Amino acid sequence: MLTKKLLLMSLLSLFLFSVQSVSYAASNFAVKDMAGKKHVLADYKGKWVIVNYWATWCPPCLEEVPDLVALYDSRKNKDLVILGVAFDYESAQEVTDYVNDMLISYPIVLGDEQVQKQIGFTDVLPTTYIFNPRGELVKTKHGLVTKQYLDNLLKPTH
Repeated sequence: MLTKKLLLMSLLSLFLFSVQSVSYAASNFAVKDMAGKKHVLADYKGKWVIVNYWATWCPPCLEEVPDLVALYDSRKNKDLVILGVAFDYESAQEVTDYVNDMLISYPIVLGDEQVQKQIGFTDVLPTTYIFNPRGELVKTKHGLVTKQYLDNLLKPTH
């Protein structure tokens, strides 16, 4: 009985440590986009920050791009930052061609293990991380997001 209790406590401690590590890392990310601009979460206090993991070969990723572009274009000068993070690509040129073809207006980061360590790991594309204006991770959404879904989530905080 005591062994089971110790094992359960150890597993719970490990889980809590891993959750704290992920949220701590995410709350302090700093990534560089394809244009060379550095994006630091702390610099976006007062704005919602959406980080969207995607790949050029991913049908749901392709489907959500127009909604993300529309949302970004309508709110970028007000209360919103969107960062697209491309994963599983052949070359930077492939990503650039895709971005140009899809008329993606928000910054794009080439994803790698360092980006994942800072923001979050996932086995599902697309995956979207949503940070509130205080810089806190409030939602991780696996799978397709829509403008309507995000509009409902990004209610004004005043």
